[in-house]
Amino acid sequence: MSNALDDADDADDAGDADDAGDANDVGDANAVDAIDANNVVDAGDANRFAGGRARSFGERLRARWAGIGHRSNGHRPPERTAFVLGGGGSRGAVQVGMLQELIRRDIRADRVFGASVGAINGASYAGRPNLENAERMADIWRAIKGTDIFPRGALDGPWAFLQKRPSVHANTGLRAIIEAGIDYENLEDAIIPIEVVTTSLTDGRERWIGHGPAVEAVLASSAIPSIFPPVIIDGDMLVDGGVVNNVPISQAIAAGCDRIYVLLCGPLHYHPPAPRRPLEAQLTAFFVAIHARFIRELASLPPGVEVVVFSGGGEPSGEYRDFSATATLIEEGRAEVADVLDRYAGTSQSLTHATRPAP
Repeated sequence: MSNALDDADDADDAGDADDAGDANDVGDANAVDAIDANNVVDAGDANRFAGGRARSFGERLRARWAGIGHRSNGHRPPERTAFVLGGGGSRGAVQVGMLQELIRRDIRADRVFGASVGAINGASYAGRPNLENAERMADIWRAIKGTDIFPRGALDGPWAFLQKRPSVHANTGLRAIIEAGIDYENLEDAIIPIEVVTTSLTDGRERWIGHGPAVEAVLASSAIPSIFPPVIIDGDMLVDGGVVNNVPISQAIAAGCDRIYVLLCGPLHYHPPAPRRPLEAQLTAFFVAIHARFIRELASLPPGVEVVVFSGGGEPSGEYRDFSATATLIEEGRAEVADVLDRYAGTSQSLTHATRPAP
């Protein structure tokens, strides 16, 4: 778990240039390099990657109080919490366990942002953000077999990718899973506002969808290129949002969220085995690319933004049809969130209740 914690205020409100600098360096006493996914970093620590000096705990504590004390109105705005759910294929089951434990701890999102399988899980959570629905999500996941979503055809294996058609598989099985998890018609009908990211094959840009038919939007966000056909929405040909923004914390920040819980499906840093075949090399390059953007964004958090990252454990499976570890992944996700929240409970960096000093 990497927990990017920064309790400073925006530089515009902090006062002079020195206070703005403090705002970039405030954080937990255990400030370390974000490369270590088992420790704590903050937005100031992220700036240290360029070689800046780490401040002592006393300096950071004074900076925190200075940042809060220099507010023009004497009060810090209430926190706005986001859940950001990244992509990860069959490992998406780990997010269900994470959501179960977050709900048990009374941690609730004000906004939800999802990519690929994270859009599937995020849309279900946003519609009914309670434990009963989270348990229902777990039941849906545990019942999935690889062939439900990726049925084997007459031409299976590498030959399936050489056929002259939009994708290897139809999206009927995927659509059925999405429909089972979502009980509202349009995205704007969700209890918690949700946005899902897609990739436009029309102009190559990321396209965010927060309104309109929920199933179609989520289907587009999870349409893995070549595996599933593109989805047409408003004349735009859309595929998996993970291609351009697999862990969209930037969208949460742009929406004004200052506490962001990131639910990954795999480790913070991708360490792939050496590829043995051309296709493996291509997939490895793809995963490296989508991980790189998240790491860059995590290393350049603006002041006042706290990010808690739940890594989700192991590496992506080499077999995209493999759902055999679903039950284990759900439990691992729950256990990771419980461990992280318990570790900081009762400290100044408690992740359950973000208490702030009174002015």
